[in-house]
Amino acid sequence: MTAASVGVPASSQSRRAVTAAVIGNVLEWYDFAVYGYVAAIIGKNFFPGTDETTELLKAFLTFGLGFVARPIGGIVIGRMGDTHGRKSALMLTIFLMAAGTVLIGILPTYATIGVAAPALLLLARLMQGFSTGGEWGGSTAFIVEWAPRDKRGLFGSFQQMSVVAGLLLGSSFAALLNTLLTPAQMAEWGWRIPFLVGGLLGPIGLYMRRTIEETPHFEKAKAAPPPARSESGFALAARAFGFTIVWTVCFYVLLTYMPSWTAKYMNLTPAAALWSNSIGLVVLVISIPIMGHLSDRHGRRPLLLICCAAFIVLPWPLFTFLASGKVPYIGLVLVQIAIAILISLYSGAGPAAIAEIFPTRSRSTWMTTGYALSVAIFGGSAPYLSIWMIAKLGTPIAPVWYLIAAAVISFGVIWSLKETAHDELA
Repeated sequence: MTAASVGVPASSQSRRAVTAAVIGNVLEWYDFAVYGYVAAIIGKNFFPGTDETTELLKAFLTFGLGFVARPIGGIVIGRMGDTHGRKSALMLTIFLMAAGTVLIGILPTYATIGVAAPALLLLARLMQGFSTGGEWGGSTAFIVEWAPRDKRGLFGSFQQMSVVAGLLLGSSFAALLNTLLTPAQMAEWGWRIPFLVGGLLGPIGLYMRRTIEETPHFEKAKAAPPPARSESGFALAARAFGFTIVWTVCFYVLLTYMPSWTAKYMNLTPAAALWSNSIGLVVLVISIPIMGHLSDRHGRRPLLLICCAAFIVLPWPLFTFLASGKVPYIGLVLVQIAIAILISLYSGAGPAAIAEIFPTRSRSTWMTTGYALSVAIFGGSAPYLSIWMIAKLGTPIAPVWYLIAAAVISFGVIWSLKETAHDELA
């Protein structure tokens, strides 16, 4: 059923559909990301080791293994989105995420049930990973397909804005708990609260997604005969894979792992580290739709290339500055604000740009597959590799080389893509 068939103006219907998708997306990404903000406590409760680094490595290894399920979820749920509709796929993702999140919140620790505790923790993370594997591509396809032709960048940016809003919600809630509770209370039971709250919010997102209608582009593509000839889905997915590398490395090094890094190497309390991270996320949420709008006016490629170039040049001096031991707290906040603005260049233009690579008939399957595989390899491993590189190279600025390499690869991929901001959605 289309908007026109029920007498609803297209603009009103698209706004309602996008709003429902965005709110569900916020809840989905809060659930997935909150693990990273209490990783140190999870390490002590589920992976007791000989030192803090070992515990944190194991906690973030489980964080990364959750990403292993993302390509599988991307293929299965992405295919479901192309065959049964975007709406059905998005309802499945939010149900699975809520279930995995509640499981983490109620799990007994290693001290209670031994090795079964980390095994069950991994199962919960795999459920979450399977869900997010289909969520990003499904919600991106849904939102971009509902967007007016001249506002795909702006509408698409709401998808990424909702991802960051979920991260912000998780970061702020964890910061609040660390502020209100003592370290002993957080270690004993406080760390469970964000997961239980996230699981309880799941039904709200599920209800909202039940009320939305299928995208007009999907309905049109479903009714039309298949094209006689089209570019290989594998080739298109490979472009999405390379496109995503710098995006995901920046997110998981500079937004998820950063509070652990600043707490350890800048001698901050967990609360202070999380609050500075949250300030950066607020700036990112505000900046993303601005950049999405600019990409509608000036094109996607300029913003994407500027972002890549910045992360080739700036990581080394910025991390060296932060690790110097002479940076006041306001200096850290200003650096995180600058990083947020740079990431917003990619996150504002990126959702529309990556969706425009694919035809509607196969957009959910191949976009989700390419994106999820890239995130699984380069994003899920980012915190773990950062900790490992620091230990092996003996310097806290070691993660900069991972950031720079990722930016170089994605710069080359974007340079090879044509501008699609003003083309009709295929």
